[in-house]
Amino acid sequence: MTKFALISVSDKTKIVDFAFQLTKLNYKIIATGNTFKLLKENSIDCIEIKDFTKFPEIFDGRVKTLHPKIFGGILMRHDFDNDKIQAEQNEIIPIDIVCVNLYPFPQVVNREDISLEEKIENIDIGGPSLIRASAKNFKHVSILTNPNQYESFLQELQTGKISIETRKKLAYEAFDYTSFYDTLIANYFEKEFQFDKKSFRLNSKASFELRYGENPHQKAFLFGEFEKYFEIIHGKELSYNNIVDLVAAVELISDFEETACAIIKHTNPCGAAVANSVFEAYQKALSSDPVSAFGGIVVFNREVDIETANKLNEIFSEIIIATSFSNEALEILKSKKNRRLVVIKKFPEEKELQFKSVTGGILVQEKDNSKLKDEDLKLVTTKKYTEQELEDLKFAWIICKHTKSNAIVFAKDKKVIGVGAGQMSRIDSAKIASEKAKQFNHELNGAVAASDAFFPFADGVIQIAEQGITSIIQPGGSVRDDEVIEAANKKNISMIFTGIRNFKH
Repeated sequence: MTKFALISVSDKTKIVDFAFQLTKLNYKIIATGNTFKLLKENSIDCIEIKDFTKFPEIFDGRVKTLHPKIFGGILMRHDFDNDKIQAEQNEIIPIDIVCVNLYPFPQVVNREDISLEEKIENIDIGGPSLIRASAKNFKHVSILTNPNQYESFLQELQTGKISIETRKKLAYEAFDYTSFYDTLIANYFEKEFQFDKKSFRLNSKASFELRYGENPHQKAFLFGEFEKYFEIIHGKELSYNNIVDLVAAVELISDFEETACAIIKHTNPCGAAVANSVFEAYQKALSSDPVSAFGGIVVFNREVDIETANKLNEIFSEIIIATSFSNEALEILKSKKNRRLVVIKKFPEEKELQFKSVTGGILVQEKDNSKLKDEDLKLVTTKKYTEQELEDLKFAWIICKHTKSNAIVFAKDKKVIGVGAGQMSRIDSAKIASEKAKQFNHELNGAVAASDAFFPFADGVIQIAEQGITSIIQPGGSVRDDEVIEAANKKNISMIFTGIRNFKH
């Protein structure tokens, strides 16, 4: 008895050899337009689908596989007598193998040089229907959707039969494929036509399994397009915690246009600075808190040169991240075989959404893309800030934005000199920031402070002012703002309200 295989592929990788091997195993091949043409050019005996269905392809190929003889052949149950009778009555022939992949919508959806109309034409209709029908009837039909499946499938087929376990696996991979494809389309329509989000659709391919999660007893995986943004050019594989810290580091450094360096521990900056050169920026950032910097993640928004590489080699760092590394710097930094070196290929996109799983659901929010503008600055005290203080305040504000709440950051000369992060009380964060500054002999007199949220009471401002801080930047918005401003005036310091809160949990 003749067996039939249907082939309709957009990605024609390995398809000629696959079809040839099927014919050697006595399969008769049905093929659609361009696939049929390619197979015939390579002397593969096959039937064009329009000759099989006795119905032409219409609407410039929009309709070619959507026909009862095709879907009947795929969906009929071989062990149901009634299906056999109806198949015979309607001249429907069973199709045992379906090999289909889809129009390249994933490859064109984000291309700016392609029109909406062309993107729409790259949405496959018949293909997903064929795949879903075949996967539904996995008891009787094998569905192949990826050229990587061909070799192992043929090896098993040559033994005489495809096992039910293989057909189940192929069906799962088929539904996974169409789910990914459909989610891309839905996301595109939602964005292109500016519809409100009605459903949560997470559409990410598995990149690789990580060694473990936050702790060794937790499994962890990386999904998505990590390699689109970062390239690991040296060192051992990244862990779950490494990736979380790496992303936090790059998000911070991307907020600076000037040459900047930051040192991250557990997603918080323990050191950061802006300078005229990469080397100077690193020296300043390291001096912020040289103890906490050990084993941290160092990030630059410029190329790392040989001078900086030699300095970096003096202490242990888990990861060094930069937009690039000079050849000489790479030679030096690669001397530590386990230290990871990562190149920033692309900075994070501002319009990305952030997701956080919670019991019973998923929280979704827009990224904190706030940028401080001069028009946001509102002087609320009698004393005015100096130009130097303003520069330091703007610098401290960026660092504070990327520090866990409750966050207080002290800065001077565009360098972090004290950080209080993740405390239950804002005044405790202020105390920790001042203690850190004193620990490393940083001069607090004339320094500035940033707070990620308003001061609920005047005590936090008083605590900061008594350390020698001369200016504070904060969102404002407390019911006790008047008391807070009064405290700042009594301490003869300047204070700016921004109207922007930067909580980071």
